[in-house]
Order: sequence, then C-alpha cells, then structure tokens
Amino acid sequence: MAGLIWAAVAPRALLQEIASGEAELVNAESAAFILADAWFALITAVGGLITGTLGYRLLVRRAGAAATAGLVLGAVVAALLAMWVGDNIGLGTYNHLLASSPAGAIFHSSLALGAKSALAFWPLCTAGVILLAETGARRSGPAAARARGRHAQSTQSSQSPQSSQSPQSTQGAQSTPSATERPDEPDTSGMWTAEPP
Repeated sequence: MAGLIWAAVAPRALLQEIASGEAELVNAESAAFILADAWFALITAVGGLITGTLGYRLLVRRAGAAATAGLVLGAVVAALLAMWVGDNIGLGTYNHLLASSPAGAIFHSSLALGAKSALAFWPLCTAGVILLAETGARRSGPAAARARGRHAQSTQSSQSPQSSQSPQSTQGAQSTPSATERPDEPDTSGMWTAEPP
C-alpha cells in the first residue's frame, strides 16, 4: 500500500531521448529526485507511526518484547517492499519508451529511491512510538498507585474519629446507671428501704 501511494504522489524527472536507448535530463537542476525521496520518507514515517500505535495496543501490551521485535522487523520488510513496489510500477513503460522513442522525444523517468537511508524511517518510527508508550505506561502506573493510596488514607482518617468516639459514648452510657438501676438508699432512721417503683 505504501509503495502504491509513493508511486502515485512522487514526482518524476523529465528525460529527453538523445539516441536509441539513451536519454538525459531536460533540466539538470530538477528537484524531482529529492522530492521523490522526501515523499518516501514521509509515507514510511506515517506507516511507522500507525504500526507502532496499533502494534502496541494490540500486541506489545500482551506479548511484550517479542512483539516489539516482530513489529520492528516487520517494519523493515514493509519499507523494503514499499521501495520495490514503487520502483517497479511504471518501469516496464519507461524501458519501452527508452528503447523505442525517436531522438528528441520527452518522457518521464522511472521512480527510484536515491537515499536508501530513508528505509530506516519505518522501523525507527515504529520503535519510537512503542518506546514512548511503554515509558508513559510505566510512569502512570506508580502515580495511579500513589493516588489510590492517598485516597485510602484519607478515607480511613475520616472514619477514625467516628470509630474512636463510639466506644466512649457506649462506655459512658453503660457507666451511668438509670434511676431504676440505682441501689436502695437508707432513710432518716438508718434503715434501707427500697424506692417506690
């Protein structure tokens, strides 16, 4: 897919036939080759971001380092495949025009990746996204644990005054006898008499 997009959007330099099977650039200062490499780098970088994001959510969080290695290797293969597809789309037409066009004929060159270092964008972006996501997950884990701990402590501290007051009130209620439970008191003659009910 990336190779097809590159072949569709990348510019191609104009060539002029000077002899059978030979052609030269119409404009020697043409920026078509640089723009073609830039388009390839941009497309593969976007592919790496997509691969890293989806791969982390679907695979890395479950399988760990093995999934990361597989995604990076897959990104390398995807970049090579994109270059191969882009290079070969229209190559047959270009070879036919180069061989059969009369002198002075103008046609577009075939697409080719000049800066092979652009192949690294896909795996590098994939690995970078996974690394950033894993680092963020490791930092957010302890922070969430500390937040839960503070919440639990605040909940316990808000409940502790109520629990400490309840036994005292219970003991106070138990230590204060009611009027019906008071012992009999002596009268003026010194005899113990029971209070009337």
